[in-house]
Amino acid sequence: MPINTGLRTKEIALVICFTALYAVFASIPIFQLLGMPSRSITAAAITAPVIGVLLGPYIGTLSALLGGAIGFFTGSFGPWNFVAGIVATLCAGLLYKGKQLWCVLVYAFFLMVFGLYPSIGPAWLFPLSMWFQIVCLLVLVSPLQSMAVKKIKSGKSRSLVLSFFVISLASTLAGQISGSLTYMLLVPSSLGGWLLMWQGLTIVYPIERMIIALGSALIGSLLLKVLRSSNLMPLFSREGKKETLDVKAVYITNSAGTPCCWRAPLCFLSLRGLAFHHIRLLAGAS
Repeated sequence: MPINTGLRTKEIALVICFTALYAVFASIPIFQLLGMPSRSITAAAITAPVIGVLLGPYIGTLSALLGGAIGFFTGSFGPWNFVAGIVATLCAGLLYKGKQLWCVLVYAFFLMVFGLYPSIGPAWLFPLSMWFQIVCLLVLVSPLQSMAVKKIKSGKSRSLVLSFFVISLASTLAGQISGSLTYMLLVPSSLGGWLLMWQGLTIVYPIERMIIALGSALIGSLLLKVLRSSNLMPLFSREGKKETLDVKAVYITNSAGTPCCWRAPLCFLSLRGLAFHHIRLLAGAS
């Protein structure tokens, strides 16, 4: 019996699955935060754009919010990680759903407030530190972003990783800007301390964000291939023509006995080891 993919039950199942995944990844540190030895950027930063692309800006952001809340209350996250993950997921979802203008507005808003923050904003103390964020904004408003989305949706494997990288870089930088703004609001320091931080981050954060975006591209492109080959992409489709699914195929089990509504998150976890192996090699090389 065919049913519409817009079922509320399916969306709740996806939120539960990816909230749990996000919370698990939030406990895996990958980079130490500059000036904060006890705090790290976690693997959730890599998975946030992937969740945004798969689930869209609404369900994906809800999953990041709930998973981030779990990470925050269990001590895996700081407030800046929590905010950064939500914004990164939102921007990735907006881009993939063709809402490029909304993503540009979100990105530009956070960039302006962050850069022009009274007294301690980088635009006042060390404008050069914002060079990569501004370059990314120019890429974000260019046709390159919409081309990347079209290539991902076309299913062509040749440019899948590169296209996913373009989307992930914009979203993870939006997360970095919003997270940095949250840090500025909550962590007091002297003008000299902020100046040293902006100077130190000028080269560090572009490298960090490119590694995160590459990790997202590796995981996301591999996951999309698995989902498409398994004919599971309709589970995540919410736009265009209405897609139909078979109840037995989606809500009961497949031939191997695995509930299909849980297969995408399981694929996500199965790809983690391979992707994070490459990410740690890149982090060590940098």
